[in-house]
Amino acid sequence: MKIFNLLIVGLIATSGGNVFAAEHEVKMLNSGKDGSMAFEPGFLKVSAGDTVKFVPTDASHNASSTVTPEGGVTWKGAIGKEVTVKMDKEGVYVYVCDPHSIMAMVGVIQVGKAVNLEAATKAAKGLSAKFVMSKDRLDKYMAQVK
Repeated sequence: MKIFNLLIVGLIATSGGNVFAAEHEVKMLNSGKDGSMAFEPGFLKVSAGDTVKFVPTDASHNASSTVTPEGGVTWKGAIGKEVTVKMDKEGVYVYVCDPHSIMAMVGVIQVGKAVNLEAATKAAKGLSAKFVMSKDRLDKYMAQVK
């Protein structure tokens, strides 16, 4: 029994306390259920310690963080390449496809509690003001944050 307990404690220690961390996939699409130039899913709720893999379905997309909670991970994937991000800090993350951000190619990830909701909402409004199409897409994703 001691060996079993030590194995469990070791698993918890090496995984940051999240033994059941999951990997989530977000597709970068030319056309999806939310319209053209979209991430799918556009809103994702995950647990701290989970990873999110951004998968391009076309060589012209990337995923790049624009809003993160204080101390949260930032990322900028290369155009046409997968990028995997470990989400360690709770909060709201907003990300874009750099070449298509003006077309509202954006997404939102909520990691645990939305500790930075006020700041993320303010930043999202500023970002949405620059969209030339799908102007309410980011508002719809932000409305799912709880």
